[in-house]
This record gives sequence, C-alpha cells and structure tokens, in this order.
Amino acid sequence: MEMMFVKEQNIKYGNTLLEKSFSFSVRIVKFYKFQAQKNNVVLSLINQLLRSGTSIGANVSEAQCSISKKEFISKLQIALKEAKETEYWIKLFKESGDISNAEFESLNNDCEELLKLLVSILKTLKSNNS
Repeated sequence: MEMMFVKEQNIKYGNTLLEKSFSFSVRIVKFYKFQAQKNNVVLSLINQLLRSGTSIGANVSEAQCSISKKEFISKLQIALKEAKETEYWIKLFKESGDISNAEFESLNNDCEELLKLLVSILKTLKSNNS
C-alpha cells in the first residue's frame, strides 16, 4: 500500500489554535488529493473528510472576528463538532483499510490535539462565563 506523509511548516499567527488548525487543514487537503487519486477510496467519503477537516480551521479563524464572547464560543463549538466528525472519518478510513496505521496515527494524533485544545479553551471560556 502506497503511503503519504504530510508534515507542514508551522505557520505563525501568534495563536496556537489558529496555527494548528490551519496546518491540519493543509494536511487534510493534501491527504484528500492523494487519496482521491486512488481507485479504492469512496469519493463521497473522502469529500466528507475534506469538508469537516478544513472546516475546523475555518471556524477557528472566523471566531477571531466574533462580535461577542457568545459568538466566539459558538464558533469554537462548531469547530469542536467538525473535529469530532473528522476524527470519525479518519477512523473509518483506517478500519476500512484505506490508510495505513502510520497515516492513521499521524492524522489522528493531530486531530486529537485539536480536540483537546478546543475542549480546554471552551471549558475555560464557559467557566469564566458563569
């Protein structure tokens, strides 16, 4: 099985969540391009991964321009939901044999890191809100 590893340079925004979510989006786009060329990948599934995986960073980026704390929290909650969906698709591709264990570990570890960051930030924001 052909493998592809994508490790992006760190983009510096001065915001860890922005940097990591953007780098993850780039990885997902490159992973999509690579997987879409293979005949054994179901295109509609890889499209779902592309949509949810890039939506994480888009929502984190959009949250930066929120006009209220409530809107900021809402955008980060959407990013969290998209990260959970992305985690699902990554696991599905692994279990269906469409990606190697090494590819899975690499993508899944990055996704889990984003999930942990988002959960931590949201817990802090919500506890400061009460």
